[in-house]
Amino acid sequence: MTDTDIQYAGPQRVLSGVQPSGALHLGNYLGALVKFARLQHEIDTFIFVADMHAITVWQEPAQLAAQTREIAAAYLAAGLDPAKATIFPQSAVPEHAELAWIFNCVARLGWLDKMTQFKEKSGKHKERSSVGLYTYPVLQAADILVYKATAVPVGEDQKQHLELARNIAQKFNHDFAAPGCFPLPEPLIQGPGARIMSLRDGSAKMSKSDPSDLSRINLTDDADTIASKIRKARSDADVLPETMEGLEGRAEARNLVGIYAALAGETSEAVLAKFAGQGFGAFKPELADLAVASLAPVSDAMRRYLADPAEIDRILAAGAAKAREAAAPTVAEAKKLVGFWGT
Repeated sequence: MTDTDIQYAGPQRVLSGVQPSGALHLGNYLGALVKFARLQHEIDTFIFVADMHAITVWQEPAQLAAQTREIAAAYLAAGLDPAKATIFPQSAVPEHAELAWIFNCVARLGWLDKMTQFKEKSGKHKERSSVGLYTYPVLQAADILVYKATAVPVGEDQKQHLELARNIAQKFNHDFAAPGCFPLPEPLIQGPGARIMSLRDGSAKMSKSDPSDLSRINLTDDADTIASKIRKARSDADVLPETMEGLEGRAEARNLVGIYAALAGETSEAVLAKFAGQGFGAFKPELADLAVASLAPVSDAMRRYLADPAEIDRILAAGAAKAREAAAPTVAEAKKLVGFWGT
């Protein structure tokens, strides 16, 4: 029997997180938060605020704690329940960093050299980037494997990092003769709404770093702002077609149809069947009403949570304690296998 023949026998868990590096928006909500809220009813769920990842690029220290609370408030407003899901700040669980160092010594330099996101984020002057930005995929592997998570919700831009986590798990299991120690986590393929594009440029993903606030709907936007941004969203002069093929080459139109579909819980084909032959003068008000009905309650709930930072801190502290209970045995096991003194 080979290492790959031995299946991981531990509990099924899912893990994911969001960096506290800017305001969350509609794309985060549809692509991640609503899926987190659903998963908590299906599987043991760990959701963290990735503040250690955030500092791989400069963050204002005075703002980082506030942004961490804002991400936590968004989780809660989107329906995550601390009684069902473990919600915590990454930096409050030191086992992440401890396992990451062990994994730094397992991962190979050639693996990291292939990570395309570092090339994109570092730009032309990679020598000026932090070492953390280069090695953060290894920390990401530790985030997942310190809880022995078996599944990770991923978008296209994270599939390569999940593959690295699998490679690290497999190499650790092999190198230390511990087949089955770490699972090989599988991707959870995200459905509709996973890729929401900018309201100003249908070829660019909606981003919290975009300098134009009109490019996104923030989760803290009120109803009037949400409606206004939908009305001002870039579209075109043509009517909506009957089929998806008719949206080829119409990136902004395709995006708005996709947003409606994701908010309504329908397929884009069903949306086109409803609005075929109508122009955006008719479609946008319908989309604005749907967006307000869907997002205004989330925005209101976020503001209520943010008005009580002590309660957010209580939830995060309780989640961190629960996370440490799950993470500590994994690190103890890894240290013993590596041969550290006293283990």
